[in-house]
Amino acid sequence: MVELVLRSRRVVVGGGERAAAVAIDGGLIVAVGGYDDVFDTACDTDLGGTALLPGLVDTHVHVNEPGRTEWEGFASATRAAAAGGVTAIVDMPLNSLPPTVDVEALRVKQRAAAGQTHVDVGFWGGAIPGNDGELAGLHAAGVFGFKAFLADSGVPEFPPVSGAELRRAIAAVDGAQFVVHAEDPSHLGDLSASSTYADFLASRPAEAEHAAVATAVDAARATGGRVHILHLSAASALPLIAAARAEGLRVTAETCPHYLTLDAGHVPEGATEFKCCPPIRDAVNADALWQALADGLITCVVSDHSPCTPELKRRDTGDFAAAWGGIASVQLGLPVIWTAAQSRGYTLADVADWMARRPADLVGLRGKGRIEVGADADLVAFDAEDSFVVDPARLHHRHPVTPYAGRKLTGIVRTTWLRGHAVTGETARGRFLTREDA
Repeated sequence: MVELVLRSRRVVVGGGERAAAVAIDGGLIVAVGGYDDVFDTACDTDLGGTALLPGLVDTHVHVNEPGRTEWEGFASATRAAAAGGVTAIVDMPLNSLPPTVDVEALRVKQRAAAGQTHVDVGFWGGAIPGNDGELAGLHAAGVFGFKAFLADSGVPEFPPVSGAELRRAIAAVDGAQFVVHAEDPSHLGDLSASSTYADFLASRPAEAEHAAVATAVDAARATGGRVHILHLSAASALPLIAAARAEGLRVTAETCPHYLTLDAGHVPEGATEFKCCPPIRDAVNADALWQALADGLITCVVSDHSPCTPELKRRDTGDFAAAWGGIASVQLGLPVIWTAAQSRGYTLADVADWMARRPADLVGLRGKGRIEVGADADLVAFDAEDSFVVDPARLHHRHPVTPYAGRKLTGIVRTTWLRGHAVTGETARGRFLTREDA
């Protein structure tokens, strides 16, 4: 007897698609059989041609609670995640107050999140100048690794580290994963008041990413540590990552839906909802990022969900100098990427690899991001043929601000299951994830 069986003609399993039946019991996948296999169950759901995907894993989400809950919070962020087919997130150490830079701050954040997470939630710690002595304790408390900025983070309580400080932090915690915002401040320009998008883009050139990636690679070389380049925007920095990997260094990289699908040449005048750091670049750059994904040089696609209040986006003035830099997209990543991926000849299995299995592997969650026996029954019914137009009012994150407003996307999440339970946004069944789950 099993609790639930889900059948589909399009189950993404084993690196491809096939008709299959997935049996679930005790929150786990206990069998992946043929489409017509018979199971003893009281609940057997046939999805027909609606695809069944593993739940996505988003390892780059800024929830901002506590301290800046008016920007976003655990309840709203995780509802949005589930509505987008995401069943596990890893929360960044900022822009919450306090930032997650010591064990007590982690406990404060966990207390704030308790009882209101609709998907599973893990946490990154933060590496800032002077907190080397806190990192081992944070690691032992279960964070999946540590985030560091090489340039101004935008909030004063989370200052950037130098190359030497990054090396010391990596050396302080043997084997920990470090994830790095790779922009070099010496290559960033100043913005004047009432800046346009072109001004903003020019102020954050590709060279800033090149220099910072080189710094991160040097840190990996000097320490033997694991370094992951966050939200890679400049494709011209890819050869540095390729050379590091060829050298045997433990260096990986991610990118985001906005860098793959948006184009600097088509950012409307004053549309500050497109501002993020590093910036959205041109279509040729996006093509190169897609190729790096196909080649495995970029390992995963995650949201960098980084919302704020509408007032901080300065949409009234369209001033890119004053606007907060961040894109809220945890609910839209799957259809955004699927819409573009299928037009480029990629498959649902490719998308699931980039957005589910590989992010799970980055943080060691081998029971997430895949449909296989023994994995958590985190699943998504995804209508890959239907389409919709993005209406910001129907998004679940706290503020209806998105650069995808009015865009027609293909692919609709019909149901998301967390450990075999459909996520409705009413009962919060999410659990805290720690390195013990890895």
